[in-house]
Amino acid sequence: MSRNVVMGVTGGIACYKAADVVSRLKKEDIEVDVIMTENACEFVNPLTFRTLSKNPVVTSTFAVPEAWKVGHVALAQKADVMLIAPATANVIGKVACGIADDMLTTTIMASKAKIVFAPAMNVNMYENPVVQENIARLKRLGYLFVEPAEGLLACGDTGKGRMAEPEDIVDYVTGLLDDINGSCAEKDLAGMKILVTAGPTVEDIDPVRYISNRSSGKMGYAIAEAALRRGADVTLVSGPVSLSCSEAINRINIKSTQEMLEACQKAFENSDIVIKAAAPADFYVANRSQHKIKKTGGSMQLELSKNPDILETLGREKAGRILVGFAAETQDLEEYAREKMVRKNLDMIVANNVAVPGAGFDNDTNIITIIKATDNSMANYEKMSKAEAADIILNHVTELIKK
Repeated sequence: MSRNVVMGVTGGIACYKAADVVSRLKKEDIEVDVIMTENACEFVNPLTFRTLSKNPVVTSTFAVPEAWKVGHVALAQKADVMLIAPATANVIGKVACGIADDMLTTTIMASKAKIVFAPAMNVNMYENPVVQENIARLKRLGYLFVEPAEGLLACGDTGKGRMAEPEDIVDYVTGLLDDINGSCAEKDLAGMKILVTAGPTVEDIDPVRYISNRSSGKMGYAIAEAALRRGADVTLVSGPVSLSCSEAINRINIKSTQEMLEACQKAFENSDIVIKAAAPADFYVANRSQHKIKKTGGSMQLELSKNPDILETLGREKAGRILVGFAAETQDLEEYAREKMVRKNLDMIVANNVAVPGAGFDNDTNIITIIKATDNSMANYEKMSKAEAADIILNHVTELIKK
């Protein structure tokens, strides 16, 4: 099975994350060759990538090749996927305009592999209409993008432009490789329409403050990506998170619990399977202020009212659909999970003890217990990546489909 990634590293502070990407790809038994631009070498020594990839690192078009082959052509032919991470505005602009003036851009031009960009730049650069037009042009031409995240940038600004996290980039690339190599060739969810929810919801206190929870959305996004790889038509209703997903996923961004309920009810009509991995806020602020609350006086009192229960609402309306819920608990895990499964009319529940290190919110790993209503069975799993947990959850879902 061919699993070759040629990784282009361009000049940006996110180069340090690129080293982590290479390390994670190697741990997946993927062959990695690295091309560094001249500017990238100012941020990270090529020896770092040579050590991590266990392959020579190309830094110049005119470097003497290790074997007598034309360098950019050889690497272009070797690649199953070309990943450019970080991808600066400069390299995005060059490729969009067909410019090939260094080893990286000539290799991109010579390659018939899937090309994936992971942009990283200042928020103002990213939002510049020229950059956005270049990105749009490349997308129209079939180039792929792992969307940058929002947050504090190295320059001190805040906004969208931070390179996606290494684990998210690697999940995206491994998914592409799986599709290329047909490792999910059976497509056991082909023809199924799956609705997945992910992340937290937020409830405004005033225009600048809100209440929420620690959900990162990583479990829901992993399930959505795994379902897509297995052939499903996936709709993802997502709360505010700093994650990206495949463009083939129909992503619906929401903010509040009420908005998530409305989006789910609309998508529910055309869904065969619903996996509700989100952690919506149980309460909303009834005395929300229309203006920023000033710090006058000694305290502030919030009046909280109960939000609608999305899972319970869908459970009353499921009408033959498969409905899967999650239970995040800190004690009496099995008891509470079984009670929730019955009360909300679920076919299956995925439970985890969020008090245990490595499980639950804001982790890259999870420790899950799966309970099915059909046969009252329970399966416990040790700590694993959320990508692995996603496939295990879907394996159990396919068993429900067969019954």
